[in-house]
Amino acid sequence: MFLVGLSGGIASGKSTVVAVFRELGCAVIDADVIARQVVQPRFLAYQQIVHYFGNEILLESGEINREALGNIIFSHPEKRQLLNSITHPKIQKEMLKQIFKYFVLGYRYVILDIPLLFETNTVTKFMKHTVLVYRCFSEAVSHSHPGSDPQTQLSRLMKRNGLAQTEAEARIASQLPLDEKCKLADHVIDNSGDWESTRRQVLRLHSQLEDSLDFLLVRLVAVTAVAGVGGLVCFLLRHFLP
Repeated sequence: MFLVGLSGGIASGKSTVVAVFRELGCAVIDADVIARQVVQPRFLAYQQIVHYFGNEILLESGEINREALGNIIFSHPEKRQLLNSITHPKIQKEMLKQIFKYFVLGYRYVILDIPLLFETNTVTKFMKHTVLVYRCFSEAVSHSHPGSDPQTQLSRLMKRNGLAQTEAEARIASQLPLDEKCKLADHVIDNSGDWESTRRQVLRLHSQLEDSLDFLLVRLVAVTAVAGVGGLVCFLLRHFLP
């Protein structure tokens, strides 16, 4: 089994691509869903976040107001780093648990849906393949310059998340430019057309990944490691126990 990192630009329609992968029976781990789970009131990360950011980020229900917290961290990079230092270890631990589950179940590959995949250098090195979803916001824009209509992207983000212009601009600024992400990605899915066009691209990529022999090497290494540990245990039992 190998890992495939999936990301996309703001308002790129990445969820559409994820839905097609799920329809094909692929294993998908959503980092954003996990990020929401680890900051629930019953977890340690919640207590740490409230301690550092104060009660003003809480909803009446006691849960964290993600919009309020987002407005803080996207405007103050040092606070974003603080939040990441609290949540990322918990998120990664849960992702590893899910990856192991899919490994045991025999999946050839697992998709890790990570919004800031290319901004987080420590994550990409574990990916055998990386995929970027992009959408050209203007028909006049060439596909060789994906996402090069920032005003339309800004407007879509403001409308989708109910953000003021300065808030939306801060969130866009926190990400790498889309054309730079395209250069970093192993595979690029153009979501500018209709749903059927996007679906054909996902089917083609899925076929390539399924036909890949990368998973055999990973599984061989894992089996060899387990066999080695088992052999060591047997040796110790035979020679050091009465």
